[in-house]
Amino acid sequence: QFCIVCVRSCPAQTSQHKMGAEIVAVQGVAAVVAKEAVKSQTRDRSRSPRAVAQPETDAKMAQDAALDLDLFDGHSAEDIFRSKDGRSGYTYDDLICLPGHIAFGVHDVTLDGNFTKKINLKTPIVSSPMDTVTEHNMAIAMALNGGIGVIHTNLSLEAQIKEVTNVKRYKNGFILDPVCITPTTTLAELDDLRRKCGFTGFPVTEDGNMGSKLLGLVTKRDTDFLDNKSSTSVGSIMKKFGDLTVADECIELVAANMVIREKKLGKLPVVTKGGLLIALVARTDISKQAEFPLATKDKNGSLMVAAAIGTRLEDRDRARALVAAGVDAIIVDSSQGDSTFQHDIVRWMKAEFPDLQVIGGNVVTMRQAKHLIDCGVDALRVGMGIGSICTTQEVCACGRAQASAVFSIAKLARAHGIPILADGGISSPGHIVKALCLGAGAAMCGSL
Repeated sequence: QFCIVCVRSCPAQTSQHKMGAEIVAVQGVAAVVAKEAVKSQTRDRSRSPRAVAQPETDAKMAQDAALDLDLFDGHSAEDIFRSKDGRSGYTYDDLICLPGHIAFGVHDVTLDGNFTKKINLKTPIVSSPMDTVTEHNMAIAMALNGGIGVIHTNLSLEAQIKEVTNVKRYKNGFILDPVCITPTTTLAELDDLRRKCGFTGFPVTEDGNMGSKLLGLVTKRDTDFLDNKSSTSVGSIMKKFGDLTVADECIELVAANMVIREKKLGKLPVVTKGGLLIALVARTDISKQAEFPLATKDKNGSLMVAAAIGTRLEDRDRARALVAAGVDAIIVDSSQGDSTFQHDIVRWMKAEFPDLQVIGGNVVTMRQAKHLIDCGVDALRVGMGIGSICTTQEVCACGRAQASAVFSIAKLARAHGIPILADGGISSPGHIVKALCLGAGAAMCGSL
Protein backbone atom coordinates (compact mmCIF):
# COMPACT_ATOMS: atom_id res chain seq x y z
CA GLN A 1 0.00 0.00 0.00
CA PHE A 2 2.85 2.31 0.78
CA CYS A 3 4.35 1.71 -2.68
CA ILE A 4 1.10 2.41 -4.49
CA VAL A 5 0.70 5.66 -2.62
CA CYS A 6 4.27 6.56 -3.38
CA VAL A 7 3.91 6.01 -7.18
CA ARG A 8 0.70 8.04 -7.32
CA SER A 9 2.26 10.89 -5.41
CA CYS A 10 5.26 11.18 -7.89
CA PRO A 11 3.86 11.33 -11.47
CA ALA A 12 6.84 13.29 -12.84
CA GLN A 13 9.48 10.71 -12.19
CA THR A 14 11.33 8.88 -14.98
CA SER A 15 10.58 5.42 -16.21
CA GLN A 16 13.58 4.14 -14.25
CA HIS A 17 12.07 5.49 -11.14
CA LYS A 18 8.78 3.90 -12.14
CA MET A 19 10.40 0.56 -12.70
CA GLY A 20 12.14 0.88 -9.34
CA ALA A 21 8.81 1.69 -7.76
CA GLU A 22 7.21 -1.37 -9.37
CA ILE A 23 10.05 -3.56 -8.08
CA VAL A 24 9.65 -2.08 -4.64
CA ALA A 25 5.89 -2.66 -4.89
CA VAL A 26 6.37 -6.34 -5.76
CA GLN A 27 8.84 -6.73 -2.94
CA GLY A 28 6.41 -4.98 -0.58
CA VAL A 29 3.56 -7.27 -1.61
CA ALA A 30 5.79 -10.29 -1.10
CA ALA A 31 6.73 -8.99 2.32
CA VAL A 32 3.08 -8.48 3.24
CA VAL A 33 2.19 -11.99 2.06
CA ALA A 34 5.09 -13.47 4.04
CA LYS A 35 4.06 -11.52 7.11
CA GLU A 36 0.47 -12.81 6.87
CA ALA A 37 1.76 -16.36 6.43
CA VAL A 38 3.83 -16.04 9.59
CA LYS A 39 0.79 -14.72 11.50
CA SER A 40 -1.30 -17.64 10.22
CA GLN A 41 1.33 -20.14 11.31
CA THR A 42 1.54 -18.44 14.70
CA ARG A 43 -2.25 -18.70 15.11
CA ASP A 44 -2.21 -22.38 14.14
CA ARG A 45 0.56 -23.11 16.64
CA SER A 46 -1.40 -21.30 19.38
CA ARG A 47 -4.42 -23.67 19.01
CA SER A 48 -4.63 -26.61 21.44
CA PRO A 49 -5.19 -30.13 20.06
CA ARG A 50 -8.56 -30.21 21.87
CA ALA A 51 -9.68 -27.01 20.13
CA VAL A 52 -8.65 -28.41 16.80
CA ALA A 53 -10.54 -31.68 17.48
CA GLN A 54 -13.69 -30.02 18.96
CA PRO A 55 -15.94 -30.64 15.94
CA GLU A 56 -14.93 -34.28 15.95
CA THR A 57 -15.59 -34.54 19.70
CA ASP A 58 -19.04 -32.97 19.36
CA ALA A 59 -19.94 -35.38 16.61
CA LYS A 60 -18.81 -38.36 18.70
CA MET A 61 -20.79 -37.18 21.74
CA ALA A 62 -23.92 -36.80 19.64
CA GLN A 63 -23.40 -40.30 18.28
CA ASP A 64 -22.87 -41.73 21.79
CA ALA A 65 -26.00 -39.97 23.09
CA ALA A 66 -28.06 -41.47 20.30
CA LEU A 67 -26.59 -44.89 21.07
CA ASP A 68 -27.35 -44.51 24.81
CA LEU A 69 -30.92 -43.65 23.94
CA ASP A 70 -31.18 -46.80 21.87
CA LEU A 71 -29.92 -48.85 24.85
CA PHE A 72 -33.20 -48.17 26.68
CA ASP A 73 -34.99 -50.94 24.83
CA GLY A 74 -37.86 -51.45 27.29
CA HIS A 75 -40.95 -49.36 27.96
CA SER A 76 -41.79 -47.07 30.84
CA ALA A 77 -44.95 -47.68 32.87
CA GLU A 78 -46.32 -44.45 31.47
CA ASP A 79 -45.83 -45.74 27.92
CA ILE A 80 -47.54 -49.03 28.74
CA PHE A 81 -50.54 -47.87 30.76
CA ARG A 82 -51.22 -44.40 29.37
CA SER A 83 -50.67 -45.01 25.67
CA LYS A 84 -53.43 -43.65 23.47
CA ASP A 85 -52.81 -46.37 20.91
CA GLY A 86 -54.19 -49.09 23.14
CA ARG A 87 -56.06 -49.31 26.44
CA SER A 88 -55.41 -52.92 27.35
CA GLY A 89 -55.64 -54.13 30.94
CA TYR A 90 -52.49 -55.75 32.33
CA THR A 91 -52.10 -58.31 35.09
CA TYR A 92 -48.90 -58.89 37.03
CA ASP A 93 -48.04 -61.84 34.80
CA ASP A 94 -48.31 -59.66 31.67
CA LEU A 95 -45.34 -57.56 32.82
CA ILE A 96 -41.72 -58.13 33.71
CA CYS A 97 -39.16 -55.69 35.14
CA LEU A 98 -36.00 -55.25 33.09
CA PRO A 99 -32.79 -55.63 35.14
CA GLY A 100 -30.47 -52.68 35.54
CA HIS A 101 -26.91 -52.06 36.70
CA ILE A 102 -26.11 -53.01 40.32
CA ALA A 103 -23.70 -50.73 42.17
CA PHE A 104 -24.79 -51.50 45.74
CA GLY A 105 -24.91 -54.35 48.24
CA VAL A 106 -27.82 -56.15 49.86
CA HIS A 107 -27.20 -54.17 53.05
CA ASP A 108 -28.00 -50.97 51.13
CA VAL A 109 -31.49 -52.14 50.17
CA THR A 110 -34.48 -50.85 52.15
CA LEU A 111 -38.02 -52.13 51.72
CA ASP A 112 -39.79 -49.42 53.70
CA GLY A 113 -43.39 -48.92 52.66
CA ASN A 114 -46.54 -47.16 53.81
CA PHE A 115 -49.68 -48.77 55.19
CA THR A 116 -51.39 -45.42 55.72
CA LYS A 117 -50.37 -41.78 55.81
CA LYS A 118 -49.10 -42.16 59.38
CA ILE A 119 -48.20 -45.86 59.62
CA ASN A 120 -44.93 -46.89 57.99
CA LEU A 121 -43.80 -50.48 57.46
CA LYS A 122 -40.29 -51.89 57.31
CA THR A 123 -41.69 -54.89 55.44
CA PRO A 124 -44.43 -53.77 53.00
CA ILE A 125 -46.71 -56.77 53.46
CA VAL A 126 -50.19 -56.76 55.03
CA SER A 127 -52.15 -59.89 55.94
CA SER A 128 -55.68 -59.88 54.56
CA PRO A 129 -58.78 -59.51 56.81
CA MET A 130 -60.02 -63.03 56.01
CA ASP A 131 -61.31 -65.43 58.67
CA THR A 132 -58.88 -68.07 57.41
CA VAL A 133 -55.92 -65.68 57.53
CA THR A 134 -55.71 -63.04 60.23
CA GLU A 135 -56.43 -63.33 63.92
CA HIS A 136 -54.07 -62.36 66.74
CA ASN A 137 -51.38 -64.98 66.07
CA MET A 138 -50.96 -63.89 62.46
CA ALA A 139 -51.21 -60.20 63.36
CA ILE A 140 -48.47 -60.60 65.99
CA ALA A 141 -46.19 -62.44 63.56
CA MET A 142 -46.76 -59.81 60.87
CA ALA A 143 -46.04 -56.89 63.19
CA LEU A 144 -42.92 -58.52 64.66
CA ASN A 145 -41.47 -58.88 61.18
CA GLY A 146 -42.19 -55.35 60.00
CA GLY A 147 -45.62 -55.76 58.42
CA ILE A 148 -49.11 -55.49 59.89
CA GLY A 149 -52.17 -57.71 60.19
CA VAL A 150 -55.85 -56.84 59.79
CA ILE A 151 -58.20 -58.73 62.14
CA HIS A 152 -61.22 -59.94 60.15
CA THR A 153 -64.77 -58.86 60.97
CA ASN A 154 -66.44 -62.29 60.83
CA LEU A 155 -66.42 -62.35 64.64
CA SER A 156 -68.64 -61.18 67.42
CA LEU A 157 -67.75 -57.73 68.70
CA GLU A 158 -66.35 -59.20 71.91
CA ALA A 159 -64.23 -61.76 70.07
CA GLN A 160 -62.77 -59.17 67.70
CA ILE A 161 -61.92 -56.88 70.62
CA LYS A 162 -60.15 -59.78 72.34
CA GLU A 163 -58.08 -60.45 69.21
CA VAL A 164 -56.99 -56.81 69.03
CA THR A 165 -56.21 -56.74 72.76
CA ASN A 166 -54.04 -59.85 72.45
CA VAL A 167 -51.91 -58.09 69.84
CA LYS A 168 -51.62 -54.82 71.75
CA ARG A 169 -50.64 -56.59 74.99
CA TYR A 170 -48.12 -58.88 73.35
CA LYS A 171 -44.55 -58.80 74.56
CA ASN A 172 -41.88 -60.84 72.85
CA GLY A 173 -41.16 -63.95 74.94
CA PHE A 174 -44.39 -63.82 76.96
CA ILE A 175 -46.99 -66.54 76.41
CA LEU A 176 -50.31 -64.70 76.31
CA ASP A 177 -52.61 -67.64 75.66
CA PRO A 178 -51.32 -70.56 77.76
CA VAL A 179 -53.42 -73.68 78.06
CA CYS A 180 -55.05 -73.56 81.49
CA ILE A 181 -56.86 -76.25 83.43
CA THR A 182 -59.30 -76.30 86.35
CA PRO A 183 -58.53 -77.77 89.79
CA THR A 184 -61.13 -80.50 89.17
CA THR A 185 -59.25 -81.88 86.14
CA THR A 186 -58.20 -85.49 86.81
CA LEU A 187 -54.66 -86.72 86.34
CA ALA A 188 -55.86 -89.05 83.59
CA GLU A 189 -57.31 -86.08 81.71
CA LEU A 190 -54.08 -84.21 82.36
CA ASP A 191 -52.05 -87.02 80.75
CA ASP A 192 -54.27 -86.87 77.65
CA LEU A 193 -53.77 -83.10 77.48
CA ARG A 194 -50.01 -83.49 77.77
CA ARG A 195 -49.90 -85.92 74.86
CA LYS A 196 -52.06 -83.60 72.79
CA CYS A 197 -50.14 -80.36 73.57
CA GLY A 198 -46.59 -81.69 73.72
CA PHE A 199 -45.67 -80.06 77.06
CA THR A 200 -46.17 -81.05 80.68
CA GLY A 201 -46.68 -77.93 82.84
CA PHE A 202 -50.02 -76.12 83.13
CA PRO A 203 -51.34 -73.18 85.16
CA VAL A 204 -54.47 -73.99 87.19
CA THR A 205 -57.14 -71.26 87.26
CA GLU A 206 -60.62 -71.00 88.71
CA ASP A 207 -62.47 -71.60 85.45
CA GLY A 208 -59.67 -73.07 83.33
CA ASN A 209 -59.33 -69.93 81.24
CA MET A 210 -56.69 -67.28 80.78
CA GLY A 211 -57.50 -64.08 82.66
CA SER A 212 -59.13 -65.75 85.67
CA LYS A 213 -57.69 -66.16 89.19
CA LEU A 214 -54.53 -68.26 89.35
CA LEU A 215 -54.83 -71.09 91.91
CA GLY A 216 -51.65 -73.00 91.29
CA LEU A 217 -49.30 -74.73 88.85
CA VAL A 218 -48.91 -78.41 88.02
CA THR A 219 -45.79 -79.93 86.46
CA LYS A 220 -44.63 -83.43 85.56
CA ARG A 221 -42.74 -83.98 88.79
CA ASP A 222 -45.95 -83.29 90.73
CA THR A 223 -47.66 -86.26 89.10
CA ASP A 224 -44.86 -88.79 88.72
CA PHE A 225 -45.26 -92.07 90.61
CA LEU A 226 -48.90 -91.36 91.52
CA ASP A 227 -51.57 -94.04 91.28
CA ASN A 228 -55.33 -93.74 90.88
CA LYS A 229 -54.96 -91.08 88.19
CA SER A 230 -58.58 -91.39 87.13
CA SER A 231 -59.83 -90.40 90.57
CA THR A 232 -57.11 -87.93 91.66
CA SER A 233 -57.76 -84.27 90.85
CA VAL A 234 -55.14 -81.70 89.95
CA GLY A 235 -56.23 -79.47 92.84
CA SER A 236 -55.07 -82.03 95.39
CA ILE A 237 -51.49 -82.33 94.13
CA MET A 238 -50.70 -78.99 92.45
CA LYS A 239 -48.30 -76.41 93.84
CA LYS A 240 -50.56 -73.82 95.48
CA PHE A 241 -50.52 -70.13 94.58
CA GLY A 242 -49.02 -69.15 97.93
CA ASP A 243 -45.99 -71.35 97.25
CA LEU A 244 -45.42 -70.11 93.72
CA THR A 245 -42.93 -67.54 92.49
CA VAL A 246 -44.96 -65.11 90.38
CA ALA A 247 -44.15 -61.89 88.53
CA ASP A 248 -45.96 -58.58 88.48
CA GLU A 249 -47.68 -57.58 85.24
CA CYS A 250 -45.19 -54.73 84.68
CA ILE A 251 -42.13 -57.01 84.59
CA GLU A 252 -39.87 -56.85 81.53
CA LEU A 253 -38.74 -59.97 79.70
CA VAL A 254 -35.09 -59.62 80.71
CA ALA A 255 -36.05 -59.45 84.39
CA ALA A 256 -38.43 -62.41 84.00
CA ASN A 257 -35.70 -64.53 82.44
CA MET A 258 -33.34 -63.60 85.28
CA VAL A 259 -35.91 -64.77 87.86
CA ILE A 260 -36.28 -68.09 86.02
CA ARG A 261 -32.51 -68.64 86.04
CA GLU A 262 -31.99 -67.61 89.66
CA LYS A 263 -34.93 -69.60 91.03
CA LYS A 264 -34.37 -72.50 88.60
CA LEU A 265 -38.00 -72.38 87.55
CA GLY A 266 -39.68 -74.18 84.67
CA LYS A 267 -42.43 -71.58 84.32
CA LEU A 268 -43.06 -68.12 85.74
CA PRO A 269 -46.70 -66.93 85.90
CA VAL A 270 -47.36 -63.22 85.38
CA VAL A 271 -50.34 -61.95 87.38
CA THR A 272 -52.17 -58.73 88.14
CA LYS A 273 -52.39 -57.24 91.62
CA GLY A 274 -55.66 -59.11 91.99
CA GLY A 275 -54.03 -62.43 91.19
CA LEU A 276 -55.44 -62.81 87.66
CA LEU A 277 -53.23 -64.73 85.25
CA ILE A 278 -52.29 -62.59 82.24
CA ALA A 279 -49.13 -64.28 80.88
CA LEU A 280 -46.60 -67.04 81.34
CA VAL A 281 -42.85 -67.20 80.75
CA ALA A 282 -41.32 -70.63 80.09
CA ARG A 283 -37.68 -71.64 80.57
CA THR A 284 -37.72 -73.62 77.31
CA ASP A 285 -38.53 -70.41 75.38
CA ILE A 286 -35.51 -68.45 76.61
CA SER A 287 -33.19 -69.90 73.97
CA LYS A 288 -35.82 -69.34 71.28
CA GLN A 289 -36.38 -65.67 71.97
CA ALA A 290 -35.10 -63.27 69.32
CA GLU A 291 -35.01 -59.57 68.76
CA PHE A 292 -37.18 -58.08 66.04
CA PRO A 293 -35.58 -54.81 64.91
CA LEU A 294 -38.10 -54.35 62.10
CA ALA A 295 -41.18 -54.66 64.35
CA THR A 296 -44.10 -52.32 63.64
CA LYS A 297 -44.76 -50.57 66.96
CA ASP A 298 -46.70 -47.58 68.20
CA LYS A 299 -45.29 -44.72 70.28
CA ASN A 300 -45.83 -46.77 73.47
CA GLY A 301 -43.82 -49.72 72.16
CA SER A 302 -46.84 -51.96 71.55
CA LEU A 303 -47.27 -53.88 68.32
CA MET A 304 -49.57 -52.21 65.81
CA VAL A 305 -52.69 -53.89 64.49
CA ALA A 306 -55.60 -53.04 62.20
CA ALA A 307 -59.15 -54.39 62.12
CA ALA A 308 -61.94 -54.59 59.57
CA ILE A 309 -65.54 -53.44 59.85
CA GLY A 310 -68.52 -53.24 57.51
CA THR A 311 -70.71 -50.31 56.50
CA ARG A 312 -73.85 -51.06 58.54
CA LEU A 313 -75.04 -48.72 61.28
CA GLU A 314 -74.12 -51.25 63.98
CA ASP A 315 -70.54 -51.18 62.70
CA ARG A 316 -70.21 -47.74 64.23
CA ASP A 317 -70.51 -49.34 67.67
CA ARG A 318 -67.85 -51.84 66.58
CA ALA A 319 -65.58 -48.99 65.51
CA ARG A 320 -65.98 -47.27 68.89
CA ALA A 321 -65.11 -50.48 70.74
CA LEU A 322 -62.08 -51.14 68.53
CA VAL A 323 -60.73 -47.64 69.11
CA ALA A 324 -61.22 -48.08 72.85
CA ALA A 325 -59.26 -51.35 72.64
CA GLY A 326 -56.34 -49.50 71.03
CA VAL A 327 -56.65 -50.49 67.37
CA ASP A 328 -54.28 -48.47 65.16
CA ALA A 329 -56.26 -48.51 61.91
CA ILE A 330 -59.64 -49.60 60.60
CA ILE A 331 -60.32 -50.97 57.13
CA VAL A 332 -63.82 -50.64 55.71
CA ASP A 333 -64.19 -54.11 54.24
CA SER A 334 -66.17 -54.02 50.99
CA SER A 335 -65.59 -55.37 47.49
CA GLN A 336 -67.11 -52.14 46.07
CA GLY A 337 -65.77 -49.20 48.00
CA ASP A 338 -67.41 -46.40 46.05
CA SER A 339 -70.82 -46.47 47.73
CA THR A 340 -72.78 -43.93 49.75
CA PHE A 341 -72.67 -46.37 52.68
CA GLN A 342 -68.88 -46.38 52.75
CA HIS A 343 -68.68 -42.64 52.15
CA ASP A 344 -70.89 -42.06 55.19
CA ILE A 345 -68.99 -44.32 57.57
CA VAL A 346 -65.58 -42.99 56.45
CA ARG A 347 -66.69 -39.40 57.05
CA TRP A 348 -68.18 -40.39 60.42
CA MET A 349 -65.00 -42.13 61.62
CA LYS A 350 -62.74 -39.26 60.57
CA ALA A 351 -65.03 -36.80 62.37
CA GLU A 352 -65.43 -38.99 65.49
CA PHE A 353 -61.80 -40.15 65.72
CA PRO A 354 -59.53 -37.66 63.90
CA ASP A 355 -56.33 -39.54 64.82
CA LEU A 356 -57.64 -42.93 63.67
CA GLN A 357 -56.17 -44.17 60.38
CA VAL A 358 -59.02 -45.18 58.04
CA ILE A 359 -58.50 -47.30 54.91
CA GLY A 360 -61.18 -47.22 52.23
CA GLY A 361 -61.88 -49.60 49.37
CA ASN A 362 -61.87 -51.62 47.38
CA VAL A 363 -61.47 -49.51 44.25
CA VAL A 364 -59.99 -50.03 40.78
CA THR A 365 -60.75 -46.79 38.94
CA MET A 366 -59.49 -43.25 39.45
CA ARG A 367 -63.04 -41.94 39.82
CA GLN A 368 -63.76 -44.38 42.65
CA ALA A 369 -60.50 -43.46 44.34
CA LYS A 370 -61.16 -39.72 44.07
CA HIS A 371 -64.53 -40.08 45.79
CA LEU A 372 -62.98 -41.84 48.80
CA ILE A 373 -60.04 -39.40 48.92
CA ASP A 374 -62.58 -36.58 49.13
CA CYS A 375 -64.17 -38.40 52.09
CA GLY A 376 -60.87 -38.26 53.99
CA VAL A 377 -59.37 -41.76 53.79
CA ASP A 378 -55.77 -42.27 54.93
CA ALA A 379 -55.12 -45.11 52.46
CA LEU A 380 -56.84 -46.97 49.65
CA ARG A 381 -57.26 -50.68 49.09
CA VAL A 382 -56.98 -51.50 45.38
CA GLY A 383 -58.25 -54.66 43.70
CA MET A 384 -61.52 -56.20 42.55
CA GLY A 385 -62.20 -59.73 41.48
CA ILE A 386 -58.59 -60.94 41.42
CA GLY A 387 -58.27 -62.64 44.83
CA SER A 388 -57.85 -66.41 45.04
CA ILE A 389 -61.44 -66.89 46.28
CA CYS A 390 -63.00 -63.71 44.85
CA THR A 391 -65.82 -64.11 42.32
CA THR A 392 -66.70 -60.45 41.70
CA GLN A 393 -65.57 -60.51 38.08
CA GLU A 394 -67.41 -63.76 37.34
CA VAL A 395 -70.63 -62.96 39.20
CA CYS A 396 -70.91 -59.18 38.86
CA ALA A 397 -68.88 -58.70 35.65
CA CYS A 398 -66.98 -55.91 37.42
CA GLY A 399 -63.30 -55.50 38.10
CA ARG A 400 -60.03 -54.66 36.43
CA ALA A 401 -56.67 -56.25 35.65
CA GLN A 402 -54.65 -55.66 38.81
CA ALA A 403 -51.46 -54.17 37.40
CA SER A 404 -53.46 -51.56 35.49
CA ALA A 405 -55.59 -50.80 38.56
CA VAL A 406 -52.57 -50.37 40.85
CA PHE A 407 -50.73 -48.03 38.46
CA SER A 408 -53.75 -45.85 37.74
CA ILE A 409 -54.87 -45.47 41.36
CA ALA A 410 -51.29 -44.94 42.60
CA LYS A 411 -50.79 -42.11 40.09
CA LEU A 412 -53.83 -40.27 41.41
CA ALA A 413 -53.33 -41.11 45.09
CA ARG A 414 -49.69 -39.97 45.09
CA ALA A 415 -50.79 -36.51 44.05
CA HIS A 416 -52.92 -36.39 47.23
CA GLY A 417 -50.33 -37.99 49.52
CA ILE A 418 -52.41 -41.17 49.96
CA PRO A 419 -50.71 -44.62 50.01
CA ILE A 420 -52.40 -47.57 48.33
CA LEU A 421 -52.53 -51.26 49.22
CA ALA A 422 -52.32 -53.67 46.29
CA ASP A 423 -54.93 -56.19 47.43
CA GLY A 424 -55.13 -59.54 45.68
CA GLY A 425 -53.52 -61.31 42.78
CA ILE A 426 -50.34 -61.95 44.80
CA SER A 427 -49.11 -65.52 44.45
CA SER A 428 -45.32 -65.03 44.52
CA PRO A 429 -42.69 -62.59 45.83
CA GLY A 430 -42.23 -61.36 42.28
CA HIS A 431 -45.81 -60.11 42.24
CA ILE A 432 -45.08 -58.06 45.36
CA VAL A 433 -42.08 -56.48 43.63
CA LYS A 434 -44.21 -55.60 40.62
CA ALA A 435 -46.92 -54.08 42.84
CA LEU A 436 -44.34 -51.88 44.58
CA CYS A 437 -42.78 -50.87 41.25
CA LEU A 438 -46.23 -49.81 40.03
CA GLY A 439 -46.69 -47.48 43.00
CA ALA A 440 -48.20 -49.51 45.85
CA GLY A 441 -47.17 -48.65 49.40
CA ALA A 442 -47.62 -52.28 50.46
CA ALA A 443 -49.08 -55.55 49.19
CA MET A 444 -52.04 -57.22 50.92
CA CYS A 445 -51.87 -61.00 50.82
CA GLY A 446 -54.14 -63.86 51.81
CA SER A 447 -51.48 -66.44 50.99
CA LEU A 448 -47.98 -66.67 49.55
